[in-house]
Amino acid sequence: MRHLLMTLVDLDLAPAPPTAAALRELPVVIIGAGPVGLAAAANLVERGLDFVVLESGSVAESVSSWAHIRLFSPWKHLVDPAARRLLETEGWSAPTGSLAPTGGELVERYLRPLASLDSIASRLRTDARVVAVSRQGMDRTRSTGRASAPLVVRFREAAGLTEIAARAVIDASGTYLTPNSLGSSGLDPLGAESVADLMHPAMPDVLGASRAQFAGRHSTVVGAGHSAANTLLSLGELIRQEPSTRATWVIRGAEAVRVFTAESDELADRASLASRLRRLVEFGVVEVVDRFEIVELARDGDGMLVTGQRAGALESFRTDLVVNATGFRPDLEMLREVRLDLDGVVEAPRRLAPLIDPNLHSCGTVEPHGVAELAHPEPGFFIAGMKSYGRAPTFLLATGYEQVRSITAFIDGDLAAARAVQLALPSTGVCSTSTAESCC
Repeated sequence: MRHLLMTLVDLDLAPAPPTAAALRELPVVIIGAGPVGLAAAANLVERGLDFVVLESGSVAESVSSWAHIRLFSPWKHLVDPAARRLLETEGWSAPTGSLAPTGGELVERYLRPLASLDSIASRLRTDARVVAVSRQGMDRTRSTGRASAPLVVRFREAAGLTEIAARAVIDASGTYLTPNSLGSSGLDPLGAESVADLMHPAMPDVLGASRAQFAGRHSTVVGAGHSAANTLLSLGELIRQEPSTRATWVIRGAEAVRVFTAESDELADRASLASRLRRLVEFGVVEVVDRFEIVELARDGDGMLVTGQRAGALESFRTDLVVNATGFRPDLEMLREVRLDLDGVVEAPRRLAPLIDPNLHSCGTVEPHGVAELAHPEPGFFIAGMKSYGRAPTFLLATGYEQVRSITAFIDGDLAAARAVQLALPSTGVCSTSTAESCC
C-alpha cells in the first residue's frame, strides 16, 4: 500500500515522463459540456492547449432539464473565473444581484454564451455520447509503457462509433442521468419495471410542461433533500390551484434533516425553501410518511401500490405517480478499462473521499482540493465536477471550477498553480447522511 501511495503522489506532482512528449501533440478530451466541462474548456483556452469537448446531448442539457428550478447560490458563485475573463473580452457582462438564477437563466445567460465562443464552439461536438475510455493498445491489466501511450475515448455519433486519441481526459459528465434507486438496499424495488411509466425523475416541471400529468392526481415524492423539497413546493402551489391534487412525501429517516437544517443557511434561497416546506407539512398540505423503506412497487389500476418496511412491519399505500428524488450516483461503466482509485463507500477518488464525507462535512466545510486529490493511477485521467463526488451530496459548482483550474494547470506542466488550490465557500450546514443527494 505504501508503494501505491508514493506512486500516486509522484504522478500527481511530477511532470509527464520524457517518453510521453509525443502526447503533447494530442488534444485534451473533456467529457460533458455542462458548467464544469465548459469551465475546463475555458481554462484550456487560456493556457493555449488544444482540446475537444464531447457532449452526449446539447450544451448543458442536464441543467436545461430542470430549467424551472431556482439554484441556491447567487451568480457570484456560479461563474467560473476563466470563463468570465473569456466572455468579458467579447463584451459579455456577468449577471449581478443576490437573487439566485433558475437553471434556465444559468444556461441562457452564461453557459450557452460561453459554449458559443469560437475558441470553444470550434472544439465542441454535441450528440456525441462517450461509451468507453481506455489506453491505446492496452487494457487495464497492461503496465509497461502505459504512461507514454495515448488515452483513447470511444464515442457514438449519428454516423456510428468513432475514437479519438488524447493526451489527457477530464470526465465532467456529471451524475444527473444516473439516479439512485428508490430502494434502501441500493437496488430497484421489486416490480419497479412494471410501473416505469408512472415514475418521474427528480425535479419535474410540475407547474409547467408536466402540469397535466400531476394536476388532480396523487403524487408521491421520495427523497430527503432539496430536489424533493423543490418538487413538493411546486406540488403545494398546484394543490392551491387544483385542490383535487394530493402530495405525499416519503423519507427513510425520522425527519428530512438536510432540508430543515437549512433554515439557518447563509444561502438565503435555501433557507427560504426549508421554511416554506415546513409550513406545507405543518398545515397538512403535504402528507409525510417517515421511516419508510420501499421494497416493492406494483400496478394498481391506473396507479401503483407502494409497499415498504416501517417499524418492522410491511405497509402499503396507493399513489398515481412517484417522483424519484433520492439523489444520484456516478456512471462508472464507461471507465471499466481505466485504472481508478475510488473510495469503496462513496465512489469518489480515495484521497478526496474524507474531505467530502457527508457524515462529517456540509457543502461549505469541504476543503479546497485539486489535482493531488483527484488523480487516479491512470496517468492523465481525471474525474471532475459532481461525478468526482461519487455518491456524496456536498458539491458546489465553485468547487468544480477550482478542480478543473488545478487539473488544467497540471496538464500544462504548471505544478505551482496546480498545487495552489484556494476557494471561499458560503457557510452551510445542510448535508446529512440520509441519502446521497446533491444539496448544492
